Amino acid sequence: MKADIFFGSTCKEVKKYREVLSPYDGRVASQVAVCTQNDALKVLDIAKKSAESAKKASLHVRVNWLLDVAQKLELNKEDMAQTLTDEVGKPIKFSRVEVSRCIETIKLSANAMMNLHGETFDTTAMPSGKETLAFYRREAVGVVLAITPFNFPLNLVAHKIAPALVAGNAVVLKPTSSAPLTAFKFAKLFIQSEFASKDALSVVYSGEGVNDALVQSPIPRVISFTGSVPVGREITSKAGIKKIALELGGNAATYIDKSADVAIAASKCALGAFINSGQVCISLQRIYVNESVYEEFASCLAKETKTLHVGNPYDEKTFIGPMINQKAVDQAKSWIQNAQDEGATLFYGSTCKDLMFAPTIMTDVTEDMNIVCEEVFAPIVSLIKVKDFDEAKNKMNNSPYGLQYSIFSDNMSICKRAIDELNAGGIVINDIPTLRFDIQPYGGFKESGIGKEGPKYALEEEYTQIKSVVIC
Repeated sequence: MKADIFFGSTCKEVKKYREVLSPYDGRVASQVAVCTQNDALKVLDIAKKSAESAKKASLHVRVNWLLDVAQKLELNKEDMAQTLTDEVGKPIKFSRVEVSRCIETIKLSANAMMNLHGETFDTTAMPSGKETLAFYRREAVGVVLAITPFNFPLNLVAHKIAPALVAGNAVVLKPTSSAPLTAFKFAKLFIQSEFASKDALSVVYSGEGVNDALVQSPIPRVISFTGSVPVGREITSKAGIKKIALELGGNAATYIDKSADVAIAASKCALGAFINSGQVCISLQRIYVNESVYEEFASCLAKETKTLHVGNPYDEKTFIGPMINQKAVDQAKSWIQNAQDEGATLFYGSTCKDLMFAPTIMTDVTEDMNIVCEEVFAPIVSLIKVKDFDEAKNKMNNSPYGLQYSIFSDNMSICKRAIDELNAGGIVINDIPTLRFDIQPYGGFKESGIGKEGPKYALEEEYTQIKSVVIC
């Protein structure tokens, strides 16, 4: 099936399409429109023209729009899950989870908008003031450009377009070209809804000149991007004066304290390190283990990892499916080889067939190795021996990233210190840093990004702006 362009409410075929092949078996999963700079300029112009009417749509209509989409997606859950698995090879049980989370994200966005309010002020509070009616209200920013990645090609789209649209904005969506049909089907639910604001949502895909045309245009007032640090830097350098929300790389870490339940920690860490083939911004990459339990933890982690089934993503028991492409596999192999060259030990895994990369545990890893300095984005986890929490904390914080960290400890004092002293946008106690709830504020410190996702927080920070009013 083709993923065509949506020029607002109008779906158009193009002259050229590119086949998207299944990472699992190589069959054609979809065809994506190859777009041009002119296509990008056209969707921007449509968005600009529709922004004013989108802003004026009644709140109850915008809220019902989202609820209608959520209901229709609920009726098409299995088809959407299958499409997601077809395009990116995500195991089907996790594709279903993503669809369910997407429905929740849409509903959260509707609810958050219903509870978004302004504030009144008493302007006699200062001697220089006088009696007025003064307040501020929130209103739509205008046009939002949303750029989304392959690893959660449905729910991360929802996190951008659902709050942006319910706020009364027009949106140009540029989804990953690895899962275009997933985004196309999702966008179609919005566009064909009886409550839709006409032309408020457009969809365009990659092609020569598309990125620059979208990013450099003065029409979008907000760019919301999820992806790599290099692309985030490029967007920042080209965007000009507009709001930029960036959810970039992570190098998620946890500390296993000597007081922790090692077996439980190992069980959770196996999930956090290897879910979605490690292709998650908050995938557990670094595990700092107290030296008194290091050997025990390594053994327990290997035991848990052995239970994770690698294989056919359509099989209900599969935990790990294929990686997204050959480039990702080659990079994973390179990380492992470089670490071994630097003195690390391959403790478990590292077998690979086609794009099926087995979960891999590296031990004897030191802080100066590239495998812990950079984001790996593969089913690879590194174990680093430390004396105590202080050493772990310093090493965890010694990273250009700061998305989410966690610790496992029954020592309340250490747990409190972790909350205060770990330098990341999210801290998890006694679970993996891969834990994320769609209702919470989500976003990192340092090079992990700018701004927050989570419908309520995205509405406040990105998709609405404050207008101050004084009536004398």
